[in-house]
Amino acid sequence: MGLIIKWLLNGVAIVITAYLLPGVSLTGFGAALITALVLGLINTFIKPVLMLLTLPLNILTLGLLTFVINALLIMLTSALVSGFTVHGFGWALLFSLVLSIVSYILNVIVL
Repeated sequence: MGLIIKWLLNGVAIVITAYLLPGVSLTGFGAALITALVLGLINTFIKPVLMLLTLPLNILTLGLLTFVINALLIMLTSALVSGFTVHGFGWALLFSLVLSIVSYILNVIVL
């Protein structure tokens, strides 16, 4: 049950973040739920591999490469989900940062 609540909270966080950023388009709450699912799967399976492969460069950049990886994964999610569109790398980077903040606030309020 907890997993479903977190999934719904992530969907709400995606809707709020897409509403706040003009460079991000979302067709509806269903697309937000699919985006949350796809983004969760990408962060579970692809992100750890990328982080491991780029570890030396990530250490060299003092962790700033993580922001770039997150933005690229947001853009990959945008390419995979038809109702979710991010208009460029900068918006993906900003979306990643704002989504983290909104998700944290929602988790503190609800959980």
